[in-house]
Amino acid sequence: MPQRQETLMEPKMNNGNGHGHGCAIVNGCTSDEVIEWFEQVSQKGGSVQKEILSQILKQNHGAEYVKKWLGYHNIQEMDSSALESLFTSVVPISSHADFEPFIQRIADGDTNPLLTQQPITTLSLSSGTTEGRQKFVPFTRHSAQTTLQIFTLAAAYRSRVYPIREGGKILEFIYSSNTFKTKGGLTVGTATTHYYASEEFKIKQEQTKSFTCSPAEVISGGDYKQSTYCHLLLGLFFSDQVEFITSAFVYSIIQAFRSFQELWCEICNDIRSGSLSSRIKLPKMRKAVLEIIGPNPILASKLENICKELELVDWFGLIPKLWPNAKYVYSIMTGSMLPYVTKLRHYANGLPLVSADYGSTESWIGVNVDPSLPPEKVTFTVVPTFSYFEFIPLYRHNKQEDYRSIVADDFIEDKPIPLSQVKAGQEYEIVLTTFTGLYRCRLGDVVEVAGFHNGIPKLNFVCRRKLILTVNIDKNTEKDLQLVVERGSQLLNRAKKAELVDFTSYAHVSNEPGHYVIFWEIDGYAEDSLLEACCTEMDASFADHGYVVSRKTKSIGPLELCIVERGTFKKILDNFIANGAALSQFKTPRCTSNHGMLNILRACALKKFRSTAYNT
Repeated sequence: MPQRQETLMEPKMNNGNGHGHGCAIVNGCTSDEVIEWFEQVSQKGGSVQKEILSQILKQNHGAEYVKKWLGYHNIQEMDSSALESLFTSVVPISSHADFEPFIQRIADGDTNPLLTQQPITTLSLSSGTTEGRQKFVPFTRHSAQTTLQIFTLAAAYRSRVYPIREGGKILEFIYSSNTFKTKGGLTVGTATTHYYASEEFKIKQEQTKSFTCSPAEVISGGDYKQSTYCHLLLGLFFSDQVEFITSAFVYSIIQAFRSFQELWCEICNDIRSGSLSSRIKLPKMRKAVLEIIGPNPILASKLENICKELELVDWFGLIPKLWPNAKYVYSIMTGSMLPYVTKLRHYANGLPLVSADYGSTESWIGVNVDPSLPPEKVTFTVVPTFSYFEFIPLYRHNKQEDYRSIVADDFIEDKPIPLSQVKAGQEYEIVLTTFTGLYRCRLGDVVEVAGFHNGIPKLNFVCRRKLILTVNIDKNTEKDLQLVVERGSQLLNRAKKAELVDFTSYAHVSNEPGHYVIFWEIDGYAEDSLLEACCTEMDASFADHGYVVSRKTKSIGPLELCIVERGTFKKILDNFIANGAALSQFKTPRCTSNHGMLNILRACALKKFRSTAYNT
């Protein structure tokens, strides 16, 4: 029989679930012990991955999907190496669409083992920002356990660089969404909603010895505006105790502080009198908050004076001024979140920004083991006990004469390889086999191997494969767009009268020739001549060969910059949440074809400009 995962670690590090597949972090482990465990595991990445795959398949050998491909093989008697070889040669690479019929049957009440041996009673909703629709993803106790494990592991590495006081507070801008039941009685909600309601969320606070400022009634209130107000109120009530500030995505922090600029007087009044604004209408939330706060006129006056000073400097340094003992800000700041980092640095005034870990609704993937790195340089070390990971090598189409052969995107694929065979500098798409019933499923994320931590790859997130602007033979990824927008917004920033709040784009192909449209929401005033220059700068900054050729031959028209009114992207957020999502999940789509979102953008348009690049 193959060696079980428990033997790869100290007994006290076993996760206690009987399967040995988790990170095995439990109560009683110090940060040093947690790091020691990961250092040992990361030296045996290849063998650990084989054992993880073996455990997944042997636990779920009776599931319909597994039997479809491996039913004629006695996998229970196979060693991990032979099983890995069989699995990767017989089971096909898949996408979420291949699992949707099985997940729908589960949602409708089919209790037969379809994807996993154990019954699935909970489903997570993906964010839906990539394809414009949310997907069901199985959620099990393992999902909550790995979330606890990566949080504990990440906290251990952070504590080495930025130690915090035991018993301190965390200002967490976290939000649950409403849940609902499927036809078959399964509970459906976002993965974060399930986690915040789990025992693991409570354990996390005990293990990391840091406690959120807000009670469960604020987190799970279901109205993000009321929750945000209470998060801010409680964060300021405990302002001297807050050790760090966090959210799932940095967008939530920026959204909260923009709201604070309008709400601070009201919040200070609540602190002074120990009361709660009438804008908080949810009875359970009101009761929970009023049980925590009390009158504190001295603190209220102090905060008011600070806020009056901050207003004069456009809220520069808001975080260290209001939370003087905060050690850092912790959130996902990569990918589509990177454009918000500039504003966060404005609020932080030198306070360290620590990028949170890399995962998806389907599985956690990598941990940030070097929290001192800025968001632009952060890498994520794969945690090999979470899932079985494969990597599809991707090669950019560099030959200019062959660009017409590119169909789906600007990548050529090679055969998938295991984690142990990846190479530094190479780009890959991640493929997952999970304990929750996904087998060789494409994640859709493009990553680059930046190096190695012992024997485990450190990944840079590059882009989502499906998020692509294309009209003709051009292919521009989310990352390409972000670089272009950064170039254009630099002109805006130099004028020092306006700043970019948010942006998105789409490919306008209803008229010939098609062209790109980029939507900007700006704060402040910018002259038309400046905005025209920004538009032309962005058009000229697209480096994709297919785009450049198409613009020169006029088979793609001039780029259009559309300025939308203030609050437009908040309306998009509200629309997203009205359709059942949570603020903690929200990512502004950087390129979209979603009709609802485009209708909001068009209805809020103020001005339009066309590029003059390529006019000569």
